[in-house]
Amino acid sequence: MYIGKRIPLALLGAVTALLATGAAAADEPAAAAPAPKWYDEIAVNGLASVSYSYNLNRPASGTNQYRVFDFDDNSFKLDVFALVIQKAVSKPGEVGFRVDAAAGASVPRITAASGLFRDPATGKAQDFDLQQAFVSWIAPVGSGLRLDAGKFFTTVGYEYVDRYDGFNDNATRSFLFGYAEPVTHTGLKASYSFSDAVSANFMLVNGWDDVKDNNTSKTLGAGLTLTPSPKASFTVNYMYGPEQAGDNADNRGLLDVVATLKPTDTVTVGFNLDWGTEQRLAADGKTAGWWGAAGYLRLGVTQTFALAFRGEYFDDQDGVRTGAVQKLKEVTLTPELRVSSHLVLHADLRVDFSDKEVFEDSDGAFTKKDQPTLFLNVLYTF
Repeated sequence: MYIGKRIPLALLGAVTALLATGAAAADEPAAAAPAPKWYDEIAVNGLASVSYSYNLNRPASGTNQYRVFDFDDNSFKLDVFALVIQKAVSKPGEVGFRVDAAAGASVPRITAASGLFRDPATGKAQDFDLQQAFVSWIAPVGSGLRLDAGKFFTTVGYEYVDRYDGFNDNATRSFLFGYAEPVTHTGLKASYSFSDAVSANFMLVNGWDDVKDNNTSKTLGAGLTLTPSPKASFTVNYMYGPEQAGDNADNRGLLDVVATLKPTDTVTVGFNLDWGTEQRLAADGKTAGWWGAAGYLRLGVTQTFALAFRGEYFDDQDGVRTGAVQKLKEVTLTPELRVSSHLVLHADLRVDFSDKEVFEDSDGAFTKKDQPTLFLNVLYTF
């Protein structure tokens, strides 16, 4: 009888002790997860572009006039292989970087900046370029003030240099992209979002497309973007500063307006206006001017097939941008086929027009006012 009463009491004590131990363990904080290694935060992405161009004028020199990247006629080309290494930033206090290195027979020769991979004396560039290389910090000011220091793509224009995280609807670049706007800047850029609908940027840079400044003054840039809804955005940028070598007094100005509308999920409408001036650059010593406008339309026919259309007008009033006083026009139709999420095919059917005889014929003479071309392009991103 005595032993029988002690056994239940002993079991009760053991269970109580076990529960107490479990409760104490639950009160202890969980072990902290190990901090990520620095290389865990580094992303590597890239893009490869291969193309073929055919000019129906059959220019004797094998060169397409006034084209940006597709300047070689009747030639298969590795336009670019671009590799991007970055540590992205998105929150206040974060620090990161981005480097875009590119090699190829077309794109690097245009994007190369004077003083880095373009010889300032000859203006020649080779088949390699460091398109972007900048350090980023989001200062803990308000919603986060982003600061980028280094070399980066311009903020102006509807079109841009194709890269893994974005490429254009048309395979060829517009006259505005090639002759009215810069491609890159080197300096400091600040960006700030006041709300989901309003953001702004400010730049203090060496100038247009140069790593080493060609004078002792800087170029200023500022922009404002309004996004009233996910289906509409409007951006205005303005740049002003001296761009002539050894000249701090004569300034170049550029007003750039971009609008994008998405009336439906399958339709995108775009518009780009550029108006530029440069003091004492015209032949008579007066201020030179140029302006142009481009319209864009993209129709998503199916989930994998789309049609893109571009029409533009560019007036080089004093011949300082293209080398000839002329009015250029062009129309481009681009079928697009997305073979997969990484592989895209484009085929530009394009005709350029000028009010002057500036396009080359098969005899090597510049007797034509139009330039019809076919351009096939394969893009692979990863």
